[in-house]
Order: sequence, then structure tokens, then C-alpha cells
Amino acid sequence: MSEPIIIDGVAISQQVLESLQPRIQKLKSRGILPGLAVVLVGDDPSSQSYVRMKTKTFAKYELFSETFYLPENSDLDSVLKIVKDLNSRPEFNGILVQLPLPTHLDEMQVILAIDPDKDADGIHPLNLGKMVLGVKGPLPCTPHGILMLLKYSNINPKGKHVVVIGRSNIVGKPIANLLMQKCELGDATVTVCHSRTQNLAAIARQADILIAALGKPEFIDHTFVKEGAVVIDVGISRVEDSTTPKGYRLVGDVNFDDVRDLVSAITPVPGGVGPMTRAMLVANTLYLAENSV
Repeated sequence: MSEPIIIDGVAISQQVLESLQPRIQKLKSRGILPGLAVVLVGDDPSSQSYVRMKTKTFAKYELFSETFYLPENSDLDSVLKIVKDLNSRPEFNGILVQLPLPTHLDEMQVILAIDPDKDADGIHPLNLGKMVLGVKGPLPCTPHGILMLLKYSNINPKGKHVVVIGRSNIVGKPIANLLMQKCELGDATVTVCHSRTQNLAAIARQADILIAALGKPEFIDHTFVKEGAVVIDVGISRVEDSTTPKGYRLVGDVNFDDVRDLVSAITPVPGGVGPMTRAMLVANTLYLAENSV
């Protein structure tokens, strides 16, 4: 096979963000500065890294964002209190509670506390319900980012067999739903696999487009991938590596080097899906600002 296309999420995210500039300027001309509040509980390194990158993106496009830090041992009432306070603050069009939360907190209760009209991550049940019905609303950021990666890479899912490995409420379930819908970036035949799926590799090898969102570093190797498939790697994990200055490296759910000679296109980690998630967070914040007046 020829060399695969390495889908550059950094470059595509820049194109997406630049396409949003006219909307940003239109809001500013009306005296509206789109604002995002981020609630970060604890000191999870991946979450901290995401929040730092988000802050840089918002600053670059002269948008307003503020992060509210809570200690790891915060109780549920403390988290709910800050979310409910942010719901009432007009300077914030969007609210993002960074997930995962510490294990002692009930994530669903926190998500339900977010005003659906300020749901910047698109994961409130009301907005997920709209998504399922094909009603316009803020879409979950990572699934929406995957769609944009396909669009800007001229990869049309129409009529293709997509296999999604992972069934989370944040990635697996929404991307499966979006890709099966009757729309420009849908009309795919979708199979969702998970930890209880039998003959997982055999099913994955049927995919024209394979989306790995299971959270297991480098789990997907060449035995999961058919020749010519498109592979979208959602995972990102730190693995120890004493040869690097930081003592670790970032990898995805896919063993990139093991599958690259088989695929027609693949996202790298880092630099694939991650930048798109941040771009779609900006898009959602704009959408919420536009619909708040």
C-alpha cells in the first residue's frame, strides 16, 4: 500500500477555528463576548493538560474563559453549588465540568445540575436527546470533532461500515448515533463493540472506518484492522518511557506503528482528535452565546 494519510488534527482544528471568526466578530459587534466557565475538580494530569490547552485556544481567539478549581476531596454539595452559581452568571454562555470527576462524586448529578442552555460539552441528557432526534443543539465535543476530521479529510462515511470500540456516554454512544443519522456526515452502518463483545478483532476487521475509544493504551494492533481502513484514535494515555525527558510518552488506543502500513488514513496521538475537541468546545460556546439573546 501507499503511505497512509496522517490526519492532522492540529491543522484541521485551525481551519475550523478560522471558519468561526465571522461569528465571533458578529457577536462582539453586538457587545457580546462569548464566555466559558470550566470547573476542574482535583489534580488529574490529563484533565489539567486539557484545561491549559483550552485556555490557550480561547485566549488566542480573544474569547473569555475562567477556570474554577476545586480540591480532590470536594464533596458533591460543593461541586453542585459552584455549578448552580455559574448557571446564573450572565458572563458565562457555556459551562464545562471537566471529566472524569474524582470517583467519590456522582458525575450524572453534576451533569444534570448544568443548565442545558449552558451545556458547552453537549452531554446534558436534554441535549443528548436532541442529538438522537436530529434536533439542533450543542453536540458532544469529541464526537463532533471526529465528524469534522472526516469532513475536512474528504472521508465520507455514507454507506460505510463504521465500527466503534467503546460505549461511553461522552464518545462511543454519541459518535455511533451521529454517524447513523440521515445527514451529510452520517448514513453509515454502525457497529458498537465493548468489553463484553466476543470476537472483537474479527468484528473490527470488517470496518471501513474504525473508531477506537476504549481507553486502553495501544490495545488495537494489526489484527483489528483491515487493509485500507480509516482509523480514528480517540484514546490518550501516559505510558512510562525512561528514554524521554519527562519519563513518559503519550499514546493512543491504537498501536500506531503496528497498523500504519495497513491503513489508508489514521489520526496520530497526540495531534489528532484532541485539538478537534477543543475547537468544538469553542464552536459550542459560540452557539450557546448566539442562542442566549
